Amino acid sequence: MSWMRTICCRLKSDYSYTVNDVYNNFPWPDPTPAQKEKIEQTAQAILDARALYPDSSLADLYDPLTMPPELLKAHQANDRAVMQAYGMPIRETDEAACVAWLMRLYQEKTAEPDQK
Repeated sequence: MSWMRTICCRLKSDYSYTVNDVYNNFPWPDPTPAQKEKIEQTAQAILDARALYPDSSLADLYDPLTMPPELLKAHQANDRAVMQAYGMPIRETDEAACVAWLMRLYQEKTAEPDQK
C-alpha cells in the first residue's frame, strides 16, 4: 500500500491506478526458498483468520477499531516475513522508510547495466 500511495495518481481524493502505474513497476524481492515458504504460511494464516468470521465483510474485518486480534497478528507476521524477504530492518522501517527502500530497489533493478 505504501508503494501504491506513493506511485499512483489521484483523481480528486481517490486513488487512480493501473497495472502500468503501480503493479508492473513494483520491485519484487528475490526470496530464498525458506523465505518464500514463510510468506506462504503467513498468507495462509491470514486466510485462516478471516475464515473464523464467515459472516463478516472485509469492511468489518479490517475496521481498525474492531479488527479481530488473530487477523491482526496474522497480518503482522506476514508483514515481518515480507520485510525479511526484502532485507528490511523490521523495527526501524516505517512507511517512509519502506517506500525509500522500495525506490532504491526499483532504481537498482532498472539501472542500465553499466550503472550497476
